[in-house]
Amino acid sequence: MDSLDWKDYGADSIIDTVLNHEALENGSIILCHNGAKYTAEALDALIKGLKEKGYEIVPISELIYKKDYHMDVTGKQIKDS
Repeated sequence: MDSLDWKDYGADSIIDTVLNHEALENGSIILCHNGAKYTAEALDALIKGLKEKGYEIVPISELIYKKDYHMDVTGKQIKDS
């Protein structure tokens, strides 16, 4: 899910976009850009908000299935048949 941080609307916008995104669910990967103006400012509140909602921050390597799955062009993991 895209945080839209690259649009430079401000830290509050990033936090609101992510925490209220319709696609936010277990296994979501949140896209943030290291060159966006307000990302660093939003990060602490974003992490706190995600934890308050019961989410755990994990490395992406823990989200990728390594056996019996392949990834399509959109990044979705598909179970091999």
